[in-house]
Amino acid sequence: MRSLIPVLLAVSALAQELPRSTPKDAGLDPARLQQMETAVKAGEFKKITSVAVARHGKLAYEVYFDGDANALRNTRSAAKSVTGILIGLALQEGKLSGVDARILDLLPEHRRKLQNPDPRKDRITVEDLLTMSSALECNDWEDFSRGNEERMYLIEDWAQFILDLPIAGHMRGEKEEPPKYGRRFSYCTGGVFTLSEVITKVTGTRTDLYAQQKLFTPLGIPREQVQWAYSPLGVPMTGGGLQLTTLGYLKLGQLYLNGGRWNGKPIINEAWVKASTTPKARIDETTEYGYLWWLKSFQSGSRSHAAYFMTGNGGNKVFVFPALDMVVVITATNYNTRGMHEWSEKILTEYVLAGVDAKD
Repeated sequence: MRSLIPVLLAVSALAQELPRSTPKDAGLDPARLQQMETAVKAGEFKKITSVAVARHGKLAYEVYFDGDANALRNTRSAAKSVTGILIGLALQEGKLSGVDARILDLLPEHRRKLQNPDPRKDRITVEDLLTMSSALECNDWEDFSRGNEERMYLIEDWAQFILDLPIAGHMRGEKEEPPKYGRRFSYCTGGVFTLSEVITKVTGTRTDLYAQQKLFTPLGIPREQVQWAYSPLGVPMTGGGLQLTTLGYLKLGQLYLNGGRWNGKPIINEAWVKASTTPKARIDETTEYGYLWWLKSFQSGSRSHAAYFMTGNGGNKVFVFPALDMVVVITATNYNTRGMHEWSEKILTEYVLAGVDAKD
C-alpha cells in the first residue's frame, strides 16, 4: 500500500502526460483523503484497489492499495461506456449511418439463421442496444431471464444467442403508464457485446484494433496497457472485462469532461458526448441512463452533485462531475459482493465530495 505523499511524488508513464496539482490546490481536503486511506487500510472498505481524482484538468490525487499505477484494472461492466465512445467514433467517421441503423440490416449473417423470428426484431436499432431498451427478453438482473449473460457464456456465438432471444413480455396493469423517455430499461450485457460485431462490420477493423487506433493511442494509452477479453469466436468483448490502468480510465472520464477533446485536440465530437450523457431511459427513481453511461446525483452533506459515470461489478466506478470540473476513479475487486457499490459510493461522498464541499 502506498500513502498519499509518496504517491504524489511518484510519476508513472501515464501521469507524465497529465498536469499535476496538489489536493489542496485542486480544492480537495488532504485531511479527508488521508482519513479515507486510513479507513481502507484498516479494513473498513474491502478490496478497494485504487482511487484517483483529476480536478480542473490536473491529476490531483492517486493512491494504490493493490499494485501500482501500471497495474491493469478489470472494471467489468464499466467498460460498456467505452463501447458507446466507439459507436460515436464510427458515426463521426461516417462509417455508421446513425443510431437508428437496424441491427439485423448491419448483421445479415445473423438474420439468415435467426430463431424466434418476429417483425419487431427487424426494428431493433443501435440506439436500442446503447440504451439497453431493445425488445429482446434479456435481463442480467433476473436469474431466470433467457438472455441472462451467464447463459450466453455457454454458447459459442454470443451475438446469435442474443438475436435469437424471444421478444420480452410484460405484465400489464389496468392503468399502466408508459416508461419515461419511451424506453423500458433492461440490463443486457449481450446486447452491448453485439455492438462489437457492429463496430467491426461498419469500420472494417476489428473492434479492439479500432479502439486502439481511434481512442487509446490518441489518449496516450499504449497497447501494452490495454487488455481485452474475447468471445469463443474471437470477437472483442465490449460488454465488460476491458482492463486499463486506473489513469487510463481517468483519461476516458476527462475526455468526456473536456467535451471530447484531449490536450486541445478533438477526438470525439462534443455533440456525441452530450447525447451520450443525456437521459434516454429511467432505471429507478434516482438513476437514469444515456448511451451506456449512468446518470445520477450524489448527496454529500447538504449538497447534491450531478454526475454521469461508468460502473461495473466489484464496485468499479468512473465518475464525471461537470459542475465540479472533476473526474473520480475508484477501482475494486469486490466482485459479486453485497455492498460493493455502496462502499465505493461512500468513499466518493464521505471523503472526496465532502472534501470538495469543505474547500469550495
